[in-house]
Amino acid sequence: QLQLVESGGGSVQPGGSLRLSCASTGFTLEYYVIGWFRQAPGKEREGVSCISNNGDNTNYSDSVKGRFTISRDNAKNSVYLQMNSLKPEDTGIYYCAAVHAGLWSSSGCYRPTGYDNWGQGTQVTVSS
Repeated sequence: QLQLVESGGGSVQPGGSLRLSCASTGFTLEYYVIGWFRQAPGKEREGVSCISNNGDNTNYSDSVKGRFTISRDNAKNSVYLQMNSLKPEDTGIYYCAAVHAGLWSSSGCYRPTGYDNWGQGTQVTVSS
């Protein structure tokens, strides 16, 4: 069973930056498409970004485009989400999710049902 662990969350002022990491234990991430999602209190889980298994293709939701950057280092079995120019509306629990590249559908980037492995989440709070 692929297990994902997020880290790097915290509290930051508006305009600040955070870098989230998603690491796996037991399985190499090299063969998996990775997505980042977030969920604010009382709201549905929202797809933020995804990256292909080889890192060649990335996608971003309109709400984070130009501010967030997804990347991966398969040698370190990790995927990252660099978040700059953070806004209060970026507050929420951030999750990484994985699906084997052989099962990937490009339409599934922002849909939680497009992934079958999830981390436990890391809290991001943007507040002055």
